[in-house]
Amino acid sequence: MTTVLIPAYQPDGMLPDLVDALRRAAPDNPVVVVDDGSGAGYGPIFDAAARRGARVIRYERNQGKGHALKVGFAAIADEFPGEPVVCADCDGQHTVADILRVAATVESANPAGGPLTMVLGMRTFSGEVPLRSRFGNAATRVLFRLATGRRIHDTQTGLRGYPAGMLTWLRDVRGDRYEYELNQLLQARDSGMRIASIDIATIYLRENESSHFRPVADSIRIYAPLLKFVLSSVAAFVIDTVALLALSAVTGSLLVAVLGARLISAGVNFGVNRRLVFEHGRERPAGRAALGYFGLVVVLLSANYGLLLGFAAVGLPLLVAKVSTEVMLFLISYTVQQRLLFARRGGNLPARTNPAVGYAQL
Repeated sequence: MTTVLIPAYQPDGMLPDLVDALRRAAPDNPVVVVDDGSGAGYGPIFDAAARRGARVIRYERNQGKGHALKVGFAAIADEFPGEPVVCADCDGQHTVADILRVAATVESANPAGGPLTMVLGMRTFSGEVPLRSRFGNAATRVLFRLATGRRIHDTQTGLRGYPAGMLTWLRDVRGDRYEYELNQLLQARDSGMRIASIDIATIYLRENESSHFRPVADSIRIYAPLLKFVLSSVAAFVIDTVALLALSAVTGSLLVAVLGARLISAGVNFGVNRRLVFEHGRERPAGRAALGYFGLVVVLLSANYGLLLGFAAVGLPLLVAKVSTEVMLFLISYTVQQRLLFARRGGNLPARTNPAVGYAQL
């Protein structure tokens, strides 16, 4: 038995039909619908879903998809303990056949005693896909790979399956809105979770007009972890560049200018990254984190100096050489800090985990 969880905000008439189709296709699978504060005008749609066999959970104020999923996970853990969960969207983007395939895959991918594995229903984005959806998924896919080094073709899919042992962890993942599902993937590696996938159909109805995704506000939420690092790095770059030019003019020595500028900017950057960018970095002792960070600084400083010498040898102006060097070293710095220096420490993990996290196409 697998519970199907459907978060819904101001859904159209397709929701009761989806519930009906799921109940007919798999009568033993409970269907839980969470009304994320849609308002009184949508009451008849949720009433119809309940008549078709769904367990409907309602609350008055809209709090976001992530919050709705967490409410659903809590209810399912209480009412159907020990059973896996498949989450699906309410707007017709997922076929009943694909929902049931993900449910079957969750069961086969989580044998007793094995590592906990979430299953993503990955869209192929073939055929007619709205431009904003195609672009948004492509951008998130690229940024996710830059941030984690892992390839996931569809980071924004709403069709996901989870074993029962993952529900407690899912309720602790950061975020209450659209950023929540990306945060699952970002936190999975540090929490000992595996990620698998199966291909599903790509369906967009009426140019995806039923979506409540806000391109600017919700994109900022989704990309916030990387955007914060970018802003921190830009600030450090400005400090470093100003100090480099000033020290170079005063001392006439490139080596002294590079060393002095990097010490100043690195101190500022460490504090900002530990406190604001990688917030769980505060879980690590400051001394140990600082030691690792300044070890990274030494390595990057050596590379920085070598690249600047090389660019100077071919006649590039110092400012142009500086910008080129920092761009080349940016991704290395982010990856090391995110995955090693400020990685989330082990702790509140489900009992059945495995530190070797993988990614597989099933």
